[in-house]
Parts: sequence; C-alpha cells; structure tokens
Amino acid sequence: MTPKKHAVVYVLLGVICLIPLTGLAQDAQPAIPEPVQEATETAVNQALTYIDSVATYLGQGVLYILNLITNDRVSTDLEKPIGYLAFITLILLLFGLLDFARRIIWIGIIVGWVLLIVRIILDALNL
Repeated sequence: MTPKKHAVVYVLLGVICLIPLTGLAQDAQPAIPEPVQEATETAVNQALTYIDSVATYLGQGVLYILNLITNDRVSTDLEKPIGYLAFITLILLLFGLLDFARRIIWIGIIVGWVLLIVRIILDALNL
C-alpha cells in the first residue's frame, strides 16, 4: 500500500471513530443560521432527487432494451436497481475517461504554449 493510501485509511478510521461523538452535542445551538440550514437541506434534497430521477430514467431505458431482447420477461421491479447500477457505471466510466482526458488536455496545453511562444518570438522579430 502506498503512503497516500495509508493516509486515506487513517483519515477514514479517524472519521469513523469520531462519528459516535457527534451525538453528544445534540442539545447545543447550531452554528449555522436557520435560513442557511434550510437552504442546505433543500439543496441536498434537490441533489438526491435529481440522482433518483436520473437513476429512474436510466433504469427505464435499460429495462426497455432488456424487454425488447427478452420479450417482456424482465420484471419492472428491477427498474430502480438497474438504474442505480447504470448510474454508478456511468460515473465510473466518466472517471476512467477523465484520466485519459487529462493526458490529452496536457498535450493540448503544451502544444498551445509552444505555439504561443513561437508566435511571441515571431512578433518580436517582426517576421
């Protein structure tokens, strides 16, 4: 295991150990003002609703394709589980592509800087 992975494991263990202590201060006044707290709860609710909607639509789409292949033998009860698995799979693919895209972006940035420096030199030499 690399030192970076060791650090992540230690941080996660620390957070897990501190979770039971959070219940001790339930009677204390929140440090966050009430309107901000309500807006935060609303934003979290909207984000979770969005994720649920995406998973539902993905599940419906995959289920439609599966039912075309199997002549309507796949139960509609599998819509949500299929949708969430499809959503997680898309996120995983996105992160996999980001690593590849990062390399391509760096190549583009290096080529851009080289071309910009060549242009500055040509302008400085009045060519």
